Amino acid sequence: LQTRMQSLQPDPSARYRSVYGALRRMVLTEGLWRPLRGINVTVLGAGPAHALYFACYEKMKKSLSDVFQPGGNSHLANGIAGSVATLLHDAVMNPAEAVVKQRLQMFNSPYSSVLGCVRAVHRTEGFGAFYRSYTTQLTMNVPFQAIHFITYELLQEHLNPLRHYSPGSHIVAGAVAGAVAAAATTPLDVCKTLLNTQENTALSSLNIRGHLSGMANAFSTVYQLGGVPSFFKGVQARVIYQMPSTAIAWSVYEFFKYFLTKHALEKK
Repeated sequence: LQTRMQSLQPDPSARYRSVYGALRRMVLTEGLWRPLRGINVTVLGAGPAHALYFACYEKMKKSLSDVFQPGGNSHLANGIAGSVATLLHDAVMNPAEAVVKQRLQMFNSPYSSVLGCVRAVHRTEGFGAFYRSYTTQLTMNVPFQAIHFITYELLQEHLNPLRHYSPGSHIVAGAVAGAVAAAATTPLDVCKTLLNTQENTALSSLNIRGHLSGMANAFSTVYQLGGVPSFFKGVQARVIYQMPSTAIAWSVYEFFKYFLTKHALEKK
């Protein structure tokens, strides 16, 4: 839904007024499973990407907190740790989620499978196409994750000051942190989507030939196509998607951290 609603010049059959309207029309016209297209490539990349992500975050958060605020919780350390963890996470996820998944999700996508999409992109645009938006992805995700981690840790200080395992506080803090970070970085996400999908209709309308690259070019193109409102296309879908996503991620992560730590202590 987010990918479709961020389209700058959508096909007349893919112009949606709301998240519910988009979902309803997609299911009625394209089938029940269409909204889940691309889930397989996301699942393949998510495991190793998040393993690197949380391992790096925990290690850097502890090391930097000892430097900035010994014995306490440093928000600066949380922000830096989240930003550095994003570098590793996006190196794995960018080709899978940002390029292949989004091309599969576009309306009237010419790709019938993940493998077919990978082969076609590699053949026509080269290997570099899978990382064309990597720096742009980082430009978006570094501030996103900095806001996300700082907000989460800040809420935990108020909701769970003793930092015990508390599923309710992890879910609430995760959902709010995801919503705040998602809303704040929507303009960057719109530019990233344009770079990943290389939306033909939109680029042709401005007589742009070849492939669009670079955040500066993406910002200029988005503005030319629809002005300031274009930068917030799909913000509702993005917030609705990120809230349960970050809530689930944090609650599952905190559970396993609690479970594995407790098990290790019992063994000792």
